[in-house]
Amino acid sequence: MFTSRHRVRFAQPAHAFRLFIGPYRIVAAFLCTLLAVGALTLPARASSAVTYFVSPGGSDSNPGTSADAPFRTLTKAQTAVRAIDRSTSGPITVTLAGGVYRLAKTLTFTAADSGGGTAGTVWWKAASGESPVVSGGVQITGWARTGAGSSIWAAPAPAGLDTRQLYVDGVRAQRATGALPVSVKQTATGYTTASGDPMADWRNPSAMEFVYRGGLGLWTEPRCPVASVTSTTITMAQPCWNNSTQRVMRTDDSGRTYNLVGRKSITEAPTAVENAYELLDKPGEFYLDRTEHRFYYIPRSGENLATADVEAPSLDTLMATSGKSSDEPSHVGFQGIQFSYANYTTSNTGTGFSEIQATYQVTGSTGYATQGLCTFVSGGTCPYGNWTKMPGAVRFTYDSSIHFDHDYFVHLGAAGLDLGNGSQNDTVTACVFTDISGNGLDLGGVDIPQPSNSLQHTSGITVKDSHFYDTAAEYHGGVAIDAGYIETSTITHNQIDHVPYTAISIGWGGWPDKVSLPAQPNYSNDNTVSNNLIYDHMSLLGDGGAVYTNGITGTSMASGEKVTGNVVHDQLNTSGGHVLYTDNGATYVSILGNAVWNINVSPWGSKHVNYTAEDGTYDPTDIEGDYWPNGPSDYDNKKVLIQNNHAITGAAQVPSSIIAAAGIESQYQAILSWQPA
Repeated sequence: MFTSRHRVRFAQPAHAFRLFIGPYRIVAAFLCTLLAVGALTLPARASSAVTYFVSPGGSDSNPGTSADAPFRTLTKAQTAVRAIDRSTSGPITVTLAGGVYRLAKTLTFTAADSGGGTAGTVWWKAASGESPVVSGGVQITGWARTGAGSSIWAAPAPAGLDTRQLYVDGVRAQRATGALPVSVKQTATGYTTASGDPMADWRNPSAMEFVYRGGLGLWTEPRCPVASVTSTTITMAQPCWNNSTQRVMRTDDSGRTYNLVGRKSITEAPTAVENAYELLDKPGEFYLDRTEHRFYYIPRSGENLATADVEAPSLDTLMATSGKSSDEPSHVGFQGIQFSYANYTTSNTGTGFSEIQATYQVTGSTGYATQGLCTFVSGGTCPYGNWTKMPGAVRFTYDSSIHFDHDYFVHLGAAGLDLGNGSQNDTVTACVFTDISGNGLDLGGVDIPQPSNSLQHTSGITVKDSHFYDTAAEYHGGVAIDAGYIETSTITHNQIDHVPYTAISIGWGGWPDKVSLPAQPNYSNDNTVSNNLIYDHMSLLGDGGAVYTNGITGTSMASGEKVTGNVVHDQLNTSGGHVLYTDNGATYVSILGNAVWNINVSPWGSKHVNYTAEDGTYDPTDIEGDYWPNGPSDYDNKKVLIQNNHAITGAAQVPSSIIAAAGIESQYQAILSWQPA
């Protein structure tokens, strides 16, 4: 019930009400004036789009809200994005002007960088028509000829810089290389030589590296540094030497002896020597003297070092996540960005590069005896096959819905992009991977074959319509696309050409069948490799192929790996392997409707005893409807089905629909003419 006081208040005459609100009217007018002159900013209304601008010519003191007043650094833009209230914002975009963004430290993405909700995907995009480069490099200037008439030029290197690469106007230089100048005999610690080894008098002999093409199996190219040289002795660096010469052997039930990590030992002289000043004798070669902090280089025809852009990698990792499953970023995209000049120098240390396969390597002082060997040897570390992975220049783990669209990975010193453990529902679309020292793209890992929780699964990855060429430019055992343990993922409509070894490698952990034991159990399932165009691969190494599979791929033929509609030609190596290669323990693989021609090896191989089932059968495999020369005969026995395949002699006999459906789809083919900034 209203009191009389209430009734009196509401009974006041109109002029009294006007007097009451008068002061508020004045305040409202004052606020409107402040808004009009920009002295007061109210929070953005719900779902309003936010765009920040960045330019190498900008300033981090700018507001960054227009192309006329951009931020200068990616770090400042990231800070601004993190401050946006995701509950009120609409789409969020960071627009990058053309130019080089030099990073002093890794740009790390966490949950604070995530999109989602009304914000959708937070996009980091190139401005229209422009080519931003995210760089881990430093410019090398001050070049001068080392002497009158000399072909060698020199320039100071930043103090403390160590690198294995140098790029002149975007072209990779070759570290000074040549043949070993003496005959050698291998010992437990290195080599002995004839008296008077000339290398003992070379500049910095301990900076040299011995290269062994095919040294630990036809598919490998290990590298070990030299520790010291005397007139009769070459001592190799440790632990690389032991890890490459003392690997553990196993004997199966038949008495045959196998090695669980590839070939047991380097048993020959190096096929090449790198990084010696005395071998600097060809245009395009360089040498870094780390003791005097100086680069030496012989220019190629037409190069002018007074005006050339000479870049040396300095920063190892350009972008990465924190690596914590509790801090995963999600719904972040990158578009139109070039990632370049990432460094990697582990191979320069005593660790060297003792390769297993696909740039995985043995490391640690007792790696040869224990690493990744689990219960197969006394003191082995688990899980089986968990050897050391070469890092990516851009590395994401424990993330979801990360998107790379028309991005470019070029001039990189290790792997390119790594979507590792816990990466889920990511996409790689219309990207270019080239001039990368190791693998182009890594998916998943090999250290968690049986995850304890769903966050550790690598799943739902799509790699499509991307171009991989001239990858594994330094570590030639690298592959264009390498997948470890992954699930429900698709590699489709990509073009892979001019690579030194395998194009696509998928799966892991099958090698125990060499000693009549089951393959490593793992969660891989429902992966598809389809409609890819692959050619001019396997140009240097052997025992690989266009699509190489290792280990268990599912729990049935329905959930196993599907290799379908791929077109492969010009695999002309003579050093072993197969085109579509099911290697050790490859179980539940379907190879359907592929086309292969102009090859020097068999189109498919091969059957393996199914030690996982232990029932006397072969690993289940279904091979149907393929077009290839000299393919296997029909076979339906012991869980291997081979039928309805077509013998051909060339491309003209392949249905045009298969050829037309393979490779990069028409809407993305402009990337085939892309050139680095």
